[in-house]
Amino acid sequence: MIKLDPSWLDNVTKPSRYTGNEWNMIKKDPATVSVSVALAFPDVYEVGMSNLGLKILYNILNRINDVVAERVYAPWVDMEAVMRQNDVPLYTLENMRPLTEFDVVGFTLQHEMSYTNIINMLDLAKIPLLASARDEHHALVIAGGPCAFNAEPLADFVDFFVLGDGEETIGEIANAVRTWKKSGKIGGKNAILEQVAAIEGVYVPSFYEVSYRDDDGCVAAVKVIHPAAKAVVTKRIVRDLDTAEYPTKPVVPYMDVVHDRVVLELFRGCTRGCRFCQAGILYRPVRERRPETLLKLARQIVDSTGYDEISLTSLSSADYSCLHHLVTDLIQEFKNQGISVSLPSLRIDSFSIKLAEEVQQVRKSGLTFAPEAGTQRLRDVINKGVTEKNLEDAVGAAFQAGWSSVKLYFMIGLPTETDEDIRGIADLAYKVLNLYKNIKGRRGAKVTVSVSSFVPKPHTAFQWYGQNSSAELERKQQLLKSLLKDKNISFNWHDVEISYLEGVFARGDRRLGQVLLEAWRQGARFDSWSEHFKYDVWMNAFKKMNVDPEFYNLRNRDINELMPWDHLSSGVDKKFLQREYQAALAESFTEDCRRGKCSNCGVCSGLGVKIIDWEGKA
Repeated sequence: MIKLDPSWLDNVTKPSRYTGNEWNMIKKDPATVSVSVALAFPDVYEVGMSNLGLKILYNILNRINDVVAERVYAPWVDMEAVMRQNDVPLYTLENMRPLTEFDVVGFTLQHEMSYTNIINMLDLAKIPLLASARDEHHALVIAGGPCAFNAEPLADFVDFFVLGDGEETIGEIANAVRTWKKSGKIGGKNAILEQVAAIEGVYVPSFYEVSYRDDDGCVAAVKVIHPAAKAVVTKRIVRDLDTAEYPTKPVVPYMDVVHDRVVLELFRGCTRGCRFCQAGILYRPVRERRPETLLKLARQIVDSTGYDEISLTSLSSADYSCLHHLVTDLIQEFKNQGISVSLPSLRIDSFSIKLAEEVQQVRKSGLTFAPEAGTQRLRDVINKGVTEKNLEDAVGAAFQAGWSSVKLYFMIGLPTETDEDIRGIADLAYKVLNLYKNIKGRRGAKVTVSVSSFVPKPHTAFQWYGQNSSAELERKQQLLKSLLKDKNISFNWHDVEISYLEGVFARGDRRLGQVLLEAWRQGARFDSWSEHFKYDVWMNAFKKMNVDPEFYNLRNRDINELMPWDHLSSGVDKKFLQREYQAALAESFTEDCRRGKCSNCGVCSGLGVKIIDWEGKA
């Protein structure tokens, strides 16, 4: 057990990140359990505490009598300095135990720019960085989350990955570790890797060998080199989300975190078919929870936490089939307690005056819509399926209901984008301002235009598309900035160099592991935080390792090229993605299969799963 000297915390910002003892924290005696799991989030406490997936796994594992799950987050740079200076290993918050005492250290992979934090956390924990350097005496290092669907850049560091939904898989992994330990760890580390490789959705990278073509450096083959490994590892999926475990007593922090509220996951999956969206592919098909289940969960979470806001979350929350019914019931249930209901970013074709009036009864906040592109042509390319009139109707309804502040999200650098599409973003912002004046008879609206840089992602229709260069993205940002001159329009944009690096690792292969390690050695960490991002360090690491980053992010791929992740399946047929890529170039629309015709993506038939939609059944 680590004992913190109070003087150490006097010298760091937000010391409550490191002290634990929060409300609803689960603390078990390590001597009474068979399997111990450290759930690790490779970012600061306030970001990790907002992650729903981690809360779900924490709840599931701790409900098993002889299993304990504890939490650990990346210490901020000031705390890291204190820990290194005083030789304090990385520890969990529940029992202040070093990570070396755990059977499993499981990382959540939400974003490519967290990869150096994973290495840094392993180093702080005094766990060997390379999987090949760890044996049965070390913790098993595992990882899951959306980035696991291209696990290759982290293959050198992680013992095995979990693809897809983790609710069922995590218990099976705990069972395998328990059995292995009770056997006296017969067969060593290789024995447990063989056992977990048999679990659906588990990928053991050391059981595969990757070769590359001499002429162009592309992947030549991914060869299975162990009899326990599958040729293709397919994601795990929870077929009935309504009966799945859900955390009703989440840990309540003593400090502000990113999402400090009740979080209700309405459904998982989205089949709208936006061609840039990786999550829309990875989490197919749509599986809704019943409204009565969600209301019951909300009551339990409010009672156990005291939160005064309920956030309805999903990939496209306004598409929940029983949304009006649910919102009405939630507001009726909690309005006397001053508890509000909030929705995240909304599709501009899913908003209505009725919904606006419902969610603003307790507390009115700004609304966020995501047109994504500035012209109809480009929205057709990305299969957004919405029009300018949809935006006008949605924003007009919001203004009529009393809102005056609107945020609009866009991307730049999308496939086939021209300067006319950039100008279209500015045109939409001004039209929203004018719409408010037309409705209210006066000025007074505030419009925030937020622009991110498009990064092509694996398992999407745009996985073959070359990313815009940093110089081109900066030019587009400046063009848009020059067009947004009204004082009532705010303009936010992302660091293009961070997007550049994200693009490299999003579609990278195992050769990037050496670059990742070298960049960490040169001081890279917290790469998604602009104040700590060291672009020069990364470029030096690429140069030293003789790896060309532009090979990974700026290059257009041949449609038949073998991708580094082709042996890791989301259940979506690659031929479907190829068809969607061609449809994008043709600016043709693919309808949502949830209520339209099947688009033959392969998920339902291949995984034996069905869409669950409660429309008209509530």
